[in-house]
Amino acid sequence: MKKLRFAQSAAVLSVAAIALTACGGSNNPTTEASGSAGGGAASEVTGTLSGGGASSQEAAMTAWADGFSSVAPEATVQYNPVGSGSGREGFLAGQYSFAGSDAAMDAEELESSKEVCGPDGAFHIPAYISPVAVAFNLEGVDTLNLDAETIAGIFAGKITAWNAPEIAEQNPDAELPETPITVVHRSDSSGTTENFTDYLTAAAPENWTYDVVEDWPQEIVADNAQGTAGVVGLVSSTDGAITYADASAVGSLGTVAVKVGEEYVPYSAEAAAKAVENASPVEGAAENDMAVELDRNTTEAGTYPIVLVSYHIYCNAYEDQETADLVKAFAEYVVSEEGQSTAEGSAGNAPISEAIREKALESIGGIGVQG
Repeated sequence: MKKLRFAQSAAVLSVAAIALTACGGSNNPTTEASGSAGGGAASEVTGTLSGGGASSQEAAMTAWADGFSSVAPEATVQYNPVGSGSGREGFLAGQYSFAGSDAAMDAEELESSKEVCGPDGAFHIPAYISPVAVAFNLEGVDTLNLDAETIAGIFAGKITAWNAPEIAEQNPDAELPETPITVVHRSDSSGTTENFTDYLTAAAPENWTYDVVEDWPQEIVADNAQGTAGVVGLVSSTDGAITYADASAVGSLGTVAVKVGEEYVPYSAEAAAKAVENASPVEGAAENDMAVELDRNTTEAGTYPIVLVSYHIYCNAYEDQETADLVKAFAEYVVSEEGQSTAEGSAGNAPISEAIREKALESIGGIGVQG
């Protein structure tokens, strides 16, 4: 069981990590032009940033990579959606130029980042906000209302049929079959799993007793698949199956409206953004680190509490000026109004607010060179 990283009533999340080759790894990207990439100079940078990590970010990263090439035609971004845990590992090991993660680095990882990023280590920038949908495949049913304890009971294996009383009572107008429930979870180390189990831990402690984990508890008998596309694909082909996944990827699957206070709230970009509006900075974080804690137990009307906040995790300092310029250019594009709009059109995420953008640009502007 993975150690709980933060208070059960809150969640630290993250996404898109950047560093490694850029932080001094052996695969350092080639950059053919120097000069700051900030202040509208993105067109002057060249080179390749190679990344890997959160599969939830795949659609957004494709949009960002394509959009960045339009403002920096001599630069290329490559991304491998291997999962959040592998992305952070690659960041720390020098495998990628950047990595994606739906969970913030813990204290041990931040300490390790000093080996590739220099004495000031790495920091988080929120780049992608998205609801995590509870998605299912049940013939004749497109949407269901469920409270946190019922969701937890299903995923913990305690509620095993779709016509169970706990489900039927909240959905009196639905024609629920006796079909057995097939739970499908991520087989890889996943920030989406961490965000989902953080919600279960905070909002449904009676039925979910496994704490916050990136790797699904082995005690729970369930089906599994690799990555976001894997779990969505398996559920799509299995009648009676249910999973949790980035909302941008669930397609035509049925989805759950989650009980918040006295109402049931369907997932949406707006409802996810509202959850982040009420988030607070992680206690003890560096001034330029923008990792946040979410209130999973909120009763605020119109708020969808199963949210992931994706960060880009950057080095405070890179091995050379060319790499620092290339990283800055890409980072600034991602959080720009254009970059956020581009991702929203492709992935359906909630764009960051202007206040978050201003602070992000300030933090990104502080990226320097080691030594």
